[in-house]
Amino acid sequence: MSQHQRPPENNMMTAVCVDTPGGPESMLLRNVPRPQPEHGEVLIRVHATALNRADTLQRKGLYPAPPGESEVLGLEAAGTVASVGPGVRLSWGLGDWVMTLLSGGGYAEYVAVPEELLMSIPTHLTVYQAAAIPEAWLTAFQLLHFVAQVKEGEIVLVHAGASGVGTAAVQLVRLAGAIPIVTAGSSEKLQMAETLGAAAGFNYKHEDFAEKVSDFTAGRGANVILDCIGGSNWERNVACLATDGRWVLYGCMGGKNVTGDILGKLLSKRGQLLCSLLRSRSLQYKADLVRAFSERALPHFSDPTSSPCGLRPVIDSMFSLDQVADAHRHMEANRNMGKIVINVMNPQ
Repeated sequence: MSQHQRPPENNMMTAVCVDTPGGPESMLLRNVPRPQPEHGEVLIRVHATALNRADTLQRKGLYPAPPGESEVLGLEAAGTVASVGPGVRLSWGLGDWVMTLLSGGGYAEYVAVPEELLMSIPTHLTVYQAAAIPEAWLTAFQLLHFVAQVKEGEIVLVHAGASGVGTAAVQLVRLAGAIPIVTAGSSEKLQMAETLGAAAGFNYKHEDFAEKVSDFTAGRGANVILDCIGGSNWERNVACLATDGRWVLYGCMGGKNVTGDILGKLLSKRGQLLCSLLRSRSLQYKADLVRAFSERALPHFSDPTSSPCGLRPVIDSMFSLDQVADAHRHMEANRNMGKIVINVMNPQ
């Protein structure tokens, strides 16, 4: 039997399931059928995955998986190729180390993935570091290049600058030749962002970041704002947005409702409000994103010592799969700086 037809030896696997939406305690480890790779798909033996805010929303029943996708949580994974489905065009071999973007299914021992979404793990990175890349880094890359179309020399304000997306965005802004500035809720998080290349950081709990951005830019404002907060920040965002600036909204952690003259103030600056999600995008869009990221950013992970723009994923902490509830509590307490990684199984 060829490797393209080789079936798994066991048709069951361990996965994190949510029967009833709720708190972290609602997640249960259960034996479920192992997915089989369909046409154009590759089966990955998952060694590690990582948390995203969307996971906590899905657990609560607020962000369901797209139709036809796995109900198992998890939007990224890293591991080895376990088998290859029919119709796969690229030469993925059994045991190849890969990382991938997912629409679901990462909190499990195996996941089937369209081959277009696979990326080889860069040299010098562990499988745990690789698990911290796909969702956060592809999101940041998408927001900066596909949505905001950031230009060299522009000022980019990154909210939640010590988060997974935030730490990725700071580095990608530098790689693009632009200038990152951040907000965060503690001095430790601001220091973290500055070590990654942020030119300035502002503690949103103790100071008006709009005033600080205005001071830093000599009144010109930020050309691009990457915003996962939403409602509670809208007035300050518009206040510190540059004329013809792009405000990119990709989350609503601070609420979805706004009141006031948001349209008038945005119009007066000729500002653009651009909204983007990644999970619900088409496979073709994600494939184009993975290809662009692989060409323009991924090589800078391989040997960060050889380039002043060397990129590195930031890992806050690691939990085992049976500690996934504690991992969610850690994220929801806003304790993390960088990515929270789940060790699904030890590499062999």
